[in-house]
Amino acid sequence: MNTDAILLHEPRRIGVESVALTPPSAGDVVVAVRHSGISTGTEKLFWSGAMPPFPGMGYPLVPGYEATGEVVESHDPSVAVGATVFVPGATCYRDAHGLFGASAATLVTPAARVTEMDAGHGPAGALLALAATAYHAMTGPGKSAPDLIVGHGTLGRLLARLTVLSGALAPTVWEIDPARRGGAQGYDVIDPATDQRRDYNAIYDASGQASLLPDLIGRLAKGGEITLAGFYTDPIQFAFAPAFMREARIRIAAEWQASDMVATRDLVEGGLLNLSGLITHTRPARNAAEAYQTAFTDTACLKMILDWNAA
Repeated sequence: MNTDAILLHEPRRIGVESVALTPPSAGDVVVAVRHSGISTGTEKLFWSGAMPPFPGMGYPLVPGYEATGEVVESHDPSVAVGATVFVPGATCYRDAHGLFGASAATLVTPAARVTEMDAGHGPAGALLALAATAYHAMTGPGKSAPDLIVGHGTLGRLLARLTVLSGALAPTVWEIDPARRGGAQGYDVIDPATDQRRDYNAIYDASGQASLLPDLIGRLAKGGEITLAGFYTDPIQFAFAPAFMREARIRIAAEWQASDMVATRDLVEGGLLNLSGLITHTRPARNAAEAYQTAFTDTACLKMILDWNAA
């Protein structure tokens, strides 16, 4: 069994090719992908060649961890044929690395890895992993809602929407690109150069820029915390004295867990977490090379979705 898939042979050399799939076995489902998203974090690092050594990395690789589609074959009684599911990745390729492997027309994956969801979400269903990432960063013992979020991209917007949803005070959001300051829902987005505050208790960085850390430490109240919610390739460095004087805490938010995915889906399907306005660009999957270029170089692109129906 073969499928069309996004294949990255080396940095910046990407396209759609036919790849061989491993056959499904007991406990697996086969999913016909309808839409998949392009991550401007990890996928950009693979595409540009900036990703540091990472488990399972190698070329050629099938990227992507944001796919939604329909189950067309099931070998597990817990998931029925016809169900709409979110797929966070797959390792079902014979001659390519699956890292993270969701950007293909057909996926074979254990049923335990998929999350059933309402088909009515359409392309927005592919945003579930990013929403669960934001949810994971904010929830759990000892975590505080942000009063400052750095970056008004897709992750920053989801963090801000979840903060407003939580009932906490609306956060301030920093964004250096004037074109990205629109679209706020119940919070303010400002140019960081205009912000004089030095008493933030919980700063969430969604920019992925390690170089901002010294400035963010200077913005903390005593005992405040910075959560690194992006993915960072540069070393995390800062002067000790300013952090010492503030008794600063630095926390790293890792990837979402299964419980985060279920909780986030329930918020979306309950009408509480709004995913509108986050998808700015859509391309047929066959136009992958142009889609990836746009996603990573056009600052007006918040989230690029690949449409596999038009492939």
